[in-house]
Amino acid sequence: MRLVLASNNAKKLKELQALFAPLRLELVTQGSLGVAEADEPHATFIENALAKARHAAQCAEGPALADDSGLCVDALVGAPVRTGSHWAGPVAADPDRETQRGAQDDANNRLLIERLAGIDDRRARFVSTLVAVRSAHDPEPLIATGRWEGEILRAPAGHGGFGYDPLMFIPALGQAAAALALEVKNAHSHRAIAARQMLVLMREVWRLD
Repeated sequence: MRLVLASNNAKKLKELQALFAPLRLELVTQGSLGVAEADEPHATFIENALAKARHAAQCAEGPALADDSGLCVDALVGAPVRTGSHWAGPVAADPDRETQRGAQDDANNRLLIERLAGIDDRRARFVSTLVAVRSAHDPEPLIATGRWEGEILRAPAGHGGFGYDPLMFIPALGQAAAALALEVKNAHSHRAIAARQMLVLMREVWRLD
């Protein structure tokens, strides 16, 4: 079964391919099929993930999977603030998508360090919401959410991962998310937690094995 990933993030694709390996799925990015990225106008992970999944399913005419994820930081503005992939505002365009994505990550991380300067409460959590649909009009989308607790560092650490991984220290593992080996991250991350839930749902509802 081909499942279209509503993303063109190569690192996210690699993570999800490993996480969904137990199922006989061919996970492909929407970009490889000529599908443009959907807008993400909503305030919540679940609404954005559902919008992206339905868009990909409609354009690709088949089942689709979307992940909307980000970092929720307790100390900002007195309540959890959702910091997404364009939190710092869009950076200058680069013809190489991964180069531009890396520059965007760096800008977001610099802004987070600035916003938390002088703040002792560094508690935060990664949140990942996965939504899978069999078609654009599927009345029964599968929804799974994972949360990964941590603390924001005062300076980046580690050279792996992407997004806010260099600033997210995981106390349970004693390392920043960006310093973790891929297999360790795939065993513990917010996306791993959500993926395990999604595997159960796909087996039970979609009858996949």
